[in-house]
Amino acid sequence: MRHHRGIFFALLLAFVSCASPAIAGAQAAPTQSAAAPALTVGGDVPTPLSLSLDDLRHLPRKTLTVMNSHNGKQETYEGVPLAELWKRAGLPQGEALRGAAMATYVIAEGSDGYRALFSAAELDSSFQDSDVIVADMMDGAPLSAHEGPLKLVAPHDKRPGRWVRMLRSLAIAKAPK
Repeated sequence: MRHHRGIFFALLLAFVSCASPAIAGAQAAPTQSAAAPALTVGGDVPTPLSLSLDDLRHLPRKTLTVMNSHNGKQETYEGVPLAELWKRAGLPQGEALRGAAMATYVIAEGSDGYRALFSAAELDSSFQDSDVIVADMMDGAPLSAHEGPLKLVAPHDKRPGRWVRMLRSLAIAKAPK
């Protein structure tokens, strides 16, 4: 079973790598700000988003205190819940997240090319409390150039392997049938 799961995810990542530029890079048309976008949300979404840092600062925010297993330090991040961006992009949540929508996923990508995948159910509070945020602050200060300006933080993962520093895009897609 474990072997089959690994093959599935390898095939899924290979599919996404070969997918159209809209899915692979989430290059969405600007809809939120005239400033240079800090984050795009695109792919298979009803409402593509292109958000500046200022746009993100004016959205609902959440603060998380986590233990970073890489450095053993407690860190406090502040940012926008990923579920909020999911909602603003017009994607189903709550009771509407069922059937074919359950095959929806997001690939978060940093400017260094690092990518991580999350399923729709992992981000929906009616399934679990994931608390994933797009952080722009750590310990009361903007993220460093090495970490930011944006960082995806998944506080309940046992390892920060899906924490994406220098986050630049969220590409939403549906798994092929």
